[in-house]
Amino acid sequence: MRNKILIVEDEDSIRKFVKINLERAGFEVIEADTGEKGVELARKENLDIVVLDIMLPGIDGFQVCKILRDEFPSLGIIMLTAKSQDIDKIMGLEYGTDDYMTKPFNPMELVLRVKSLARRMENTEDTNDSILEFGPFKIDKYSRRFFKGGEELDLTPTEFSIAKLFMESPGKAFKRDEILNTVWGYDFVGDSKIVDVNIRRLRSKIENDPSNPYYIETIWGMGYRWRKKD
Repeated sequence: MRNKILIVEDEDSIRKFVKINLERAGFEVIEADTGEKGVELARKENLDIVVLDIMLPGIDGFQVCKILRDEFPSLGIIMLTAKSQDIDKIMGLEYGTDDYMTKPFNPMELVLRVKSLARRMENTEDTNDSILEFGPFKIDKYSRRFFKGGEELDLTPTEFSIAKLFMESPGKAFKRDEILNTVWGYDFVGDSKIVDVNIRRLRSKIENDPSNPYYIETIWGMGYRWRKKD
């Protein structure tokens, strides 16, 4: 089945150009030119990924992202940000985007980012070896579900991939670049803060005290590791 992509972009030329390139890559693409229309389509269609511009008429991309994250936690979201607007990138990540691209961008690079995110969201695990358990946590790699104390937590695709990476190698120290290349699936050209923000979001969901994390340890000047069993 082809992945279904929603493009939410008010500039017709950009939207049409992105659509053509995604369709050539084999994706099914639908369009919206406002945030309101984007939310409406997301509620009607069975979407896999949304390519979302920040600057939109009506509700902006940040608001759209918040709505979509609240209603569709497993939806993949790539945000388009203005050139050199670092605050937009950070805010987008805080709202729950999986990736971002800065305008102007190469449409083929966007296609690669979409493909990478789509692969990250696929259920390709062997059902006979799909369960990982650690303390109060259980992760089902096949159904991409994450539980704490028997309660399912809503993780974004990126948060799930990071949790899976950590739980498969407890005690291993991961550099930020290693997390980028493993989780994002390509040599990421951008700010490594994308790792830190996703770790912070993941901690806010799984730690008893996110300000004093127990399970996801920070290795200062390097990266992170998942605490080994005591």
